[in-house]
Amino acid sequence: MLARHAPPIPRSVLSLDIGQRRIGLAGCDPLGITVKPLQPLQRSLFHLDLARIGEVCSKRIIHGLVIGLPLDKNGNITCQAYHCQRYGLRLARALGIPLAMVNEHGSSLEAAALHGLYGDRSGRLDSAAAALILEQWLREGPELELIRSGKLAKFLEAGDHNNQHRAGYQS
Repeated sequence: MLARHAPPIPRSVLSLDIGQRRIGLAGCDPLGITVKPLQPLQRSLFHLDLARIGEVCSKRIIHGLVIGLPLDKNGNITCQAYHCQRYGLRLARALGIPLAMVNEHGSSLEAAALHGLYGDRSGRLDSAAAALILEQWLREGPELELIRSGKLAKFLEAGDHNNQHRAGYQS
């Protein structure tokens, strides 16, 4: 006899492909059936980025964030992945919504190949990569963690000073 699983809770989620200059955005419908790249954001000061992402979350009635981590080919954290992780944790905590993180190794190359966006500097490539990140998260069995508790909160509170120093990150 097959085990019965409860259907997933309907919720709209926002995926972010966090770069140094831009943040690619993608969203899905509450059932996770359709994924759509959204208008990318030009990076600015954190509080300005937070305000703009907060507007998107309010407008789309977002119930969770998915952050892509650009791990290396062996699955190890890179300097950029560390920055993305910290940025995503800060966003989720400030917005008060749950967060998930996925390995996005190669997502920009895949998005460029799928959409013919090689050399794109408009941000369309970043949002196409965010869409791939969201599709991957939906396929892998979506889970979100509220940052106020759990292991992501402990990471954020600990500050992980060794990684900060190695990555050259300043909070």
